[in-house]
Formats: sequence, C-alpha cells, structure tokens
Amino acid sequence: MGANMARRLSDLGYPVAAVYDHHEASAASLAVELGCLAAKTLPEVTAAADVIFTVVTDDDAMRGILEGDESLLKGAAGKIFIHCATVSPAVHEAAEAAAAEVGAATLAASMASSITQARQGTLYLMVGGESAVFEEMEPLLNDISSSLRHVGPVGNAAKIKALVNMVMNINTAGLAEGLGLGAALGLDLHLLKEVFSQTGASSRVLETDGDDMITREHDCYFSAAHAAKDSGIANAMADAAGVTVPLSRATEVQYRKMIDLGLGELDKSGIAELTFPDRAGV
Repeated sequence: MGANMARRLSDLGYPVAAVYDHHEASAASLAVELGCLAAKTLPEVTAAADVIFTVVTDDDAMRGILEGDESLLKGAAGKIFIHCATVSPAVHEAAEAAAAEVGAATLAASMASSITQARQGTLYLMVGGESAVFEEMEPLLNDISSSLRHVGPVGNAAKIKALVNMVMNINTAGLAEGLGLGAALGLDLHLLKEVFSQTGASSRVLETDGDDMITREHDCYFSAAHAAKDSGIANAMADAAGVTVPLSRATEVQYRKMIDLGLGELDKSGIAELTFPDRAGV
C-alpha cells in the first residue's frame, strides 16, 4: 500500500524525498524506481521529508516506529505525520500525543481500499485529526483518494475503519458459507452467485470475492491474517463498550483458524477454503 501511494504521488509530481521499509531490499528497489533516498533509519525519513506517511501492520509495529531514541519522532518538530494503518484507536491517539510533545502534527488516514486503489489514487479515506491540519493536507489527500471524509478526532478514524472491516469480514465469511453450502448441494455456483447479486444476498464482497472463492484464486489484496487482526480490534472495542457481537466473534475465530492452518497469508477470500465441502482447510 505504501509503495503504491508513493508511486501515485511521484506520478503527480510530488517530490518523494525518502522511502523506508523494514525489508531494506524493498525500500532500495522502490527508491531506484522513484529516484529518492532509501533511508536506512527512521530519523533519516523525518529529516528528509515535511510530510511522512506511515503504513504498518499492527499496534506493535506502530509503537515501534514512534518509540525510542531512533524513532520517526527524532527531529520531528514542524513535521506532519499521516498514519494510514488499521490499528487500535488508543494507538492512534497515543501516536498523536507523542508527536505533539515534540512539536509535530498528526492525522489518522484510515483506508477502506486495497492495493489497486492505492496505485490509481482512488483510495477511500476516513481522516481523523485537528481540522486545521486536515485542511492543510486536504489537497494532498485528495490527490490519492476518490472519496475523502474528515471524521473528527484521530481515534474516530480508527473506530470507523474497524467497524468497516468488521462488517466486511462478516460479509466475507457469510458469503463463503453460502457458496460452500451451495457447492455441497450440487448447485451451479455461477448461477447462485448471479441470484445472490439480484437479491438481498448481494454485497460488495460478492463482487470482489465471489469468483475468487469459486475458482480458488486467493492472490492477496487483504490477508486473512489482517482480517483476523481487524476483527479482533472491533471485538475489543465491543468489549469496552459492553456490546455483544456474536457474528464478529465467530468471524474472527474463522480467520484465526486460517492462520493456524498456515493459510493466513491468503487473501480474505481464502476463508472459502474452510467452508467448501471438498477443501476442509487443506
């Protein structure tokens, strides 16, 4: 996601100053492509750029880039951070507070899109943070998105994104069960999918994942491991709010089962490997 966002910005003429990745070879290759610095350390990124986008995997990774003497916050006074990862609301809030302590500003730009949209500049962004910072960054954010919403404080972006992914994951698991049962009943799955599309069973997930479930094409755009993580974030929010979410909890169990079976790096559509009668998670 981060690499494709950088490519998009470069295409539009933005001076991409530096890229960084834990896997140095990935950063080095992208830096050659974009003609920029392949930073070896996090402070090098901050020193090179005025606006720093971050895209990381989880809460621990987010803390890791912002804590310690050699974090992104070293020399960060006057910089603006735009954090795009799906992480817990509390982690986004802590990131904003830590940046403020060193004189930097923060936005949480949660993305309800995938790799292709990042490259095309058609991300759906839910942006949290102070209004003045959002307004300053709005032209830049418009250039990488087709839909842009300011949703209030940074924590709101994380909360809304968690709920988006919670519902998406439930829909994905439900579709996998429906198609899997259809297969067990001997139905024509392409016909079944067509009927789903014209009835109350229709969904965005049907459009993006239905054929992949049938043909077992699970090239990864959004991994099962990330689906498990994001459902877990939503379920923790439900615990804190005292709300019962049995469907979301069942969905998280399914995605964690995929991880246990070594299928966590498949696309989320791979949940069909658990529900089709001739697959059984093999």
